Amino acid sequence: MNNHSIRTSDFILLGLSSNPQMQKPLFDIFFIMYLITMVGNVLIILVIHFDSRLHTPMYFFLSNLSFMDICFTTVIVPKMLVNLLSETKTISYVGCLVQMYFFMALGNTDSYLLASMAIDRLVAICTPLHYDVVMRPHRCLFMFLDSCTISHLHALFHPVLKLSCSDTSSSQIVVMTETLAVIVTPFLCILFSYLRIIVTVLRIPSAAGKWKAFSTCGSHLTVVVLFYGSIIYVYFRPLSMSSVVKDWVSTVMFIVVTPMMNPFIYTLMNKDIKRGLKKLMDRILS
Repeated sequence: MNNHSIRTSDFILLGLSSNPQMQKPLFDIFFIMYLITMVGNVLIILVIHFDSRLHTPMYFFLSNLSFMDICFTTVIVPKMLVNLLSETKTISYVGCLVQMYFFMALGNTDSYLLASMAIDRLVAICTPLHYDVVMRPHRCLFMFLDSCTISHLHALFHPVLKLSCSDTSSSQIVVMTETLAVIVTPFLCILFSYLRIIVTVLRIPSAAGKWKAFSTCGSHLTVVVLFYGSIIYVYFRPLSMSSVVKDWVSTVMFIVVTPMMNPFIYTLMNKDIKRGLKKLMDRILS
């Protein structure tokens, strides 16, 4: 027998489970979660769009965050659902490259939008008299566009580097430095904003005033903890803690659960969103 080498342009995906009996139940679970994610985030966008009282910088960023969550989940989950029901669990090289590009771009855009929302809360609590001047609509739009531009340029660096046929070892240091800056900058911005907020709130003499100030940050802070907690657990835990089960559970948490939970967090913890949702339901049913 002659030896033959087989060349393929596809990657074989291991999937979440090699047990054939688990494929259909997993498909049902993730399909339901995907539908909940889509419906929940679309509702948030519609509520903000139709309620004029929610046409503020905070909800402008929230509606864009919901849209990015829809796109972020759609990049990964539909392909995962198809593979759960398919015998050949593969993805093409180009498909993988495109998926990785949008995964990085949309994920980073989420983090920059969370940073923009933290800055909004910082200005609202620490310098409320200047809020309308600092958070003007065109400035909010620039912040959103900057978030998208930085994130997409960052993601573009990596596919271009992978496609290059030349020696890229000298470029790795530049890419690693750029990656660290892009990822850490929004996190430090959020951290700095909340440290300033905490210091300002602690200076408020009345307990009612402190609670009112903190309540405006509750839903955003919960989303930040869920988002960055998932990232830290997936990418920054020691290798000794790594295992196949832990890896896919934490990855699913980051890709599927977090975008699904965001609408519930903002709905349950935000009176304005709940009021807007009731108004939207009345409008649909009338």
